[in-house]
Amino acid sequence: MKRGWDLVRGMLVRGHIAYWRALYATYRRRYAIAPGFRFNGHGIQLYGDGEIVLGDDSYIGELSSIQASPGHRVQIGRRCRLSHNLRLYTETSDADSNFIDGDGAAIRGDIVIGDGVWIGVNTFIGPGITIGDDAVVGANSVVTKSIPAHEIWGGVPARFIRAKGGVTR
Repeated sequence: MKRGWDLVRGMLVRGHIAYWRALYATYRRRYAIAPGFRFNGHGIQLYGDGEIVLGDDSYIGELSSIQASPGHRVQIGRRCRLSHNLRLYTETSDADSNFIDGDGAAIRGDIVIGDGVWIGVNTFIGPGITIGDDAVVGANSVVTKSIPAHEIWGGVPARFIRAKGGVTR
């Protein structure tokens, strides 16, 4: 009996892997994704009618989402390390809008991530944010303002921690 379940489990795992490979191939046809960009794991979602540009030799971890609203862009540079469970959104609700009356005002803007950036697990990056080359964003951060190159930031909201070794602010 165990052998039968092993066969079923193996078929399910292969089907699961095939599903995500097919979906990621669809993303590669729809968006500007470099051949060397890697989807590390399952559950990665790219969506929206804006532009998504993902650089060579970069990767994003499982359960992450990238949303690009019409007329906006998410651009990720080369050699970036984007961990698991990230949220990058070019559009979000404006907290000052009147939700009761259905105001629904939104904040929109491009997201640009430079080359060689490392973003830790469970991080949110909102509209209009630029993260400079060789920057680090610590795990569990909410990025509400742009981060200069060669700096380490983290927290909720993300704040400057320090310049990277050998770099002065």
